[in-house]
Amino acid sequence: MSDDGDLWQSIEHLQDWLARTQPDRPPQETLLLRMLKLSEEVGEVAEAVIGATGQNPRKGVSHTWDDVRAELCDVIITAAVALRTLSPDAQQIFTTHLARVTARSQESDTATPGKPL
Repeated sequence: MSDDGDLWQSIEHLQDWLARTQPDRPPQETLLLRMLKLSEEVGEVAEAVIGATGQNPRKGVSHTWDDVRAELCDVIITAAVALRTLSPDAQQIFTTHLARVTARSQESDTATPGKPL
């Protein structure tokens, strides 16, 4: 992808694809299921980290750091699709929020240590 617009075009495509291929549900249920999917993806990141570090003695090293990176990408994609499901203005909402978080991080010289962004 060459720019942010391509990302959001892909998210729009994925959201449309899901809407076409999944069973018809009330909008609120669809949104809740998209949020649950995000939790599933975060769990897969944890599973990959545990597997990459060999923390489960029964399974040993079962994943690679490439697996972790791929799972993190899935989290980002799933979150963006969930945001798009919640609002057609997902790109603008995300861009505005990212700008606020970035601005707060740039104020960190005067921030209290340990205070969340």
